[in-house]
Amino acid sequence: MGIGLTEEHEELAASVRRLAERHAPRPVVRAAVADERAVGRDLEQAVRAATPAYWPELAGQGLLGLHLPEEHGGQGFTVLELAVAVEEMGRALVPGPYVPTVLASAVIAAAGAPGAERELLPGLAGGTLTGAVCPAAGLTGRRGDDGLVVDGAAGPVPGGLTADVVVAPVTVDDGGETWIVLRRGEFDAEPLNAVDAVRGAARVRARDAVVPAGRVLTGLTARDARALTAVILGAEACGVAAWAVETAASYARTREQFGGPIGRFQGVKHKCARMLIELERARAAVWDAAQAVVAGDQVPYATGVAAVVAPDAAVTCAQDCIQVHGGIGYTYEHDAHLYYRRALTIRAVLGRAADERASIAGLALAGETRERDLDLPPEAEPLRREIRERIAGLAALGERERIRELAAGGWVQPHLPRPWGRDASPLEQVIIHRELRAAAITGPYLGIGAWVAPSLAAYGTPEQRERFLPATLRGELVWCQLFSEPGAGSDLAGLRTRAERVDGGWRISGQKIWTSLAQHAQWGICLARTDPDAPRREGITYFLVDMATPGVEVRPLTDLTGAEVFNEVFLDEVFVPDALVVGPVNAGWRVARVTLTAERVNLSTGWQLGADVPRLLDLVRDLGLAGDPVVRDGLGGLVADAHVFALLGLRATLKRLSGVDAAATANVGKLVGMEHGQRVTEYGFGLLGAEGALTGPPGAGPRAEWTRLLLASRAMTIGGGTTEVNLNVIAERLLGLPRDPEPGR
Repeated sequence: MGIGLTEEHEELAASVRRLAERHAPRPVVRAAVADERAVGRDLEQAVRAATPAYWPELAGQGLLGLHLPEEHGGQGFTVLELAVAVEEMGRALVPGPYVPTVLASAVIAAAGAPGAERELLPGLAGGTLTGAVCPAAGLTGRRGDDGLVVDGAAGPVPGGLTADVVVAPVTVDDGGETWIVLRRGEFDAEPLNAVDAVRGAARVRARDAVVPAGRVLTGLTARDARALTAVILGAEACGVAAWAVETAASYARTREQFGGPIGRFQGVKHKCARMLIELERARAAVWDAAQAVVAGDQVPYATGVAAVVAPDAAVTCAQDCIQVHGGIGYTYEHDAHLYYRRALTIRAVLGRAADERASIAGLALAGETRERDLDLPPEAEPLRREIRERIAGLAALGERERIRELAAGGWVQPHLPRPWGRDASPLEQVIIHRELRAAAITGPYLGIGAWVAPSLAAYGTPEQRERFLPATLRGELVWCQLFSEPGAGSDLAGLRTRAERVDGGWRISGQKIWTSLAQHAQWGICLARTDPDAPRREGITYFLVDMATPGVEVRPLTDLTGAEVFNEVFLDEVFVPDALVVGPVNAGWRVARVTLTAERVNLSTGWQLGADVPRLLDLVRDLGLAGDPVVRDGLGGLVADAHVFALLGLRATLKRLSGVDAAATANVGKLVGMEHGQRVTEYGFGLLGAEGALTGPPGAGPRAEWTRLLLASRAMTIGGGTTEVNLNVIAERLLGLPRDPEPGR
């Protein structure tokens, strides 16, 4: 999916994609490329020749006026729909002034100047006018009897050579700033040697041009113009990044070196996976910014995040696309440099990201957050009322009775089949979660039991379910996970623990490691090899082990914080009866995948061993660094990252609600969240200076505790699958890159 998530947005994107494929194949894009060495008239002629022949079709399909009111010739949609279309045009690098024109019309419409709207918007929506926006100051104006007399030069203006109208800021002689619309004849467009070899750029020069009052946009502020620019150019940046990701992944799947496709090498996989992550972060930020502009809600916060995240994503992905292609990607003949140039131009036009990061930091330090929640469809209201009534009854109970009723009613893990859950649809799960939170009801802490329950519900026998699930869902059983081994951590299929058939069950022998809370656990889920001759992922069986069984020895491991959370577990001829085998013998890998999926979903929803942004904000205030511009730069970037991480979770939920399988995105969420937590913690530690040489126990205060948080955070990108393994999963499952041949297969 792209920026949009609804079926309507998917249909719009597909329609624009088909149009781009018809009218902007590679020869057309190449024909529009201006010779970078040309100057003056040659460059102007080259850029003017790029005006597309398909412009009337754009107007006929309403793509020039998607975001404009119907009374001005538009389609009556919003800038979110426009962003969906712009992403596809950016992906195809469609020549012509489409993006400059729709940006200009969006800015004019936002100004609410009736004269300019009536005079210009119908032409911009209907294709008889083209437009552009000047991002930089340079024009000056003095008030005259007939309007504003404008003089000076400003630029660069992307698409300015072909523009019939240019929207630009003007510094007025009374010291203020306003925005105006210049029409061709009131300005000259001087060609510039632009980085963007497809679109071009110009310097706009006015000489005592009289701009009538109807085209002086007194209702427009610089912040308004920047917000729309961040959304629309951010959407184009998403398109650039999408092309780069798809092109790099396709090349990695097919380009052969050293006896196979280069995509099987981990270095290439990781680069492509990180490109995809950057793309998804950019899409989430622009999606949110567009909705903020539509609603007029926290616009500086949301559009600031988009202006920080999206341009950098485009530049990073374009650079990495060149890197994946190697020498051919660096040549003029390959299209990668055209997208790289477009990405650099978008970032330049949006201005210094450091200024935006400082602004975001200021908002966060002032207490502003932007929490997003799902907008439920009207048809969900009866279900919401029913669930709210049931939960109100639970809220009236005492704590112990409430926990029993939560488990018995399927409220603890509602996605499980009845009677353990509620067999709840994604929509019902969202409503239950929301209503429980609104009623301040906290369910029992399940720990690793939250990962065990789905596997038991899916593969357990009726007797196993009756014995274990009720107590697990009440939080009465403490579980541990006996999966990892000294020689089989992330490479779980390499485990060596053996289970041998004996009368009435199995004898398990081996060593497990990194077993959280094994010293407190009553039960463990254990993987052991039951057929040593089978391929690696076959011949493994999933067992339930009573941790009090003779032969189980737990040895706590002290981690680098000084705590004892992890353990070594030695299994010496431990007897497990047949009744405690989950799923078919030798099919434990399938059962374990359910557990691992539940684990990664859990780890992608906010679990952290390090610090978070609210704690970092407290530290910055405590250290008296809230006004430091360098600190604000770094802080603003982390605030933006935290917001985007939350948006990724929200978008994954929306995908599930629309019926899209979002299981693979759990790896993306887990990786992004864990790395973000580490960066926040490392940044806070760096602010401490010499105080970072000290540490303290939990609750010792924001300074003394920070070093301990940093030490703990190192586990975040190891537990639940290392960063490197998760990057492999993302590359293979989401981008289709080939897997390395496994030994033993």
